[in-house]
Amino acid sequence: MPKRSRSSQRWLKEHFDDPYVQRAQQEGYRGRAVFKLEELDQRDRLLRPGMRVVDLGAAPGGWTQYAAGRIGRKGVLVASDILPMDPVPGAEVVTGDFREDEVLDRILETLGGEGADLVLSDMAPNLTGTDAVDQPRSIHLCELALDLALRVLKPNGAFLVKLFQGEGSDAYLAELRRCFAQVKVRKPKASRPRSREVYVLARNPRDV
Repeated sequence: MPKRSRSSQRWLKEHFDDPYVQRAQQEGYRGRAVFKLEELDQRDRLLRPGMRVVDLGAAPGGWTQYAAGRIGRKGVLVASDILPMDPVPGAEVVTGDFREDEVLDRILETLGGEGADLVLSDMAPNLTGTDAVDQPRSIHLCELALDLALRVLKPNGAFLVKLFQGEGSDAYLAELRRCFAQVKVRKPKASRPRSREVYVLARNPRDV
């Protein structure tokens, strides 16, 4: 087996020393990202019992686990990802690219034609380490998530999306402000300080 590079060794040590990683393991969540959603939920009251929620880029399923627990049995939760994902009690998992009609139809069918109260997107591209490649890809995913959110959200619905700050992010924020009555940018504590990721919460879609 080849030796790991020093940078790889540092990443592994940082990962397993991370208190959020340790807490996720202790509490049975599938990843540390769940605590970003938990903090945002506590701050902005995103999730309530009985809500109808779409979770995009859901794998491995930490956000889905948390959302399912918050909306309860009377809620409806659709978790979608290109990657396969183990089932989550209380969620309907739709595997595939939601840009494809068949996958989108399954999401809409699960919502039952009633629309969604909340669309979550923690999507990120497979990173190459080259900003000129990674940043446009991440913005494109944000745009795709926005397109779906505007299609399925109820008039008083909300959209939470991960956005990497950089080229294109200001234009994307401007588009969110055009499409929603209220837009807030958040940086959860569980988001690593060196990461350029922020989370944008947009509420009450406009009729645009």
